[in-house]
Amino acid sequence: MPLKANRQNRKKILVLGVGNLLLRDEGVGVRAVETLQKHYRYSSNVELMDGGTLGMRLLDPISRADFLIVVDAVQKGGEPGTLYRIPVGKLAGRLTFKNSLHQVDLVETLACAELLGNRPAAVLIGMEPADISPWSMELTSRVKQHLHQMCAMVLEEITRAGGHFTPTGSLAEHSAVLAAVPEEHSEENGHVSRHTGRNH
Repeated sequence: MPLKANRQNRKKILVLGVGNLLLRDEGVGVRAVETLQKHYRYSSNVELMDGGTLGMRLLDPISRADFLIVVDAVQKGGEPGTLYRIPVGKLAGRLTFKNSLHQVDLVETLACAELLGNRPAAVLIGMEPADISPWSMELTSRVKQHLHQMCAMVLEEITRAGGHFTPTGSLAEHSAVLAAVPEEHSEENGHVSRHTGRNH
């Protein structure tokens, strides 16, 4: 019984891959979540979802979560493949798309979740795109080579929030993700920091 109660009290974590797969690097968030779904199995309190281009249809799963990890393309003028960790609260009040390409939808959906009485704490894991031109589903090579690093950042957020995962794919794939050490531009403290992965 104590074990069951423990599981029921664990924080519900939602990982939301966001983007349009027809716009090349704009779909990097969805591609990252697809990779994480393919190669890992997660504890019962963790859910991974393809969020497409967001919208109010995601209000229900978002309002049921305690912690939200949004994975998306982010345009901040950095080199393509640059990775960012941005607390979602930092996006509130900004009217232009300086960060997540789906920032307005995200802020509005979280505001509605707050009205319903359950706005989850949230963080955005983003990557600078190289090309978001239409009608290609292929990520550019610059973005593709940093995909493992993006996945490593998401796995660390899951662990930090109280979730667990085990590899289901090849050991080589798992090792490649855990070995990734991305350069992370963090807005949390207004400076650039190095993000390091951890072994699990």
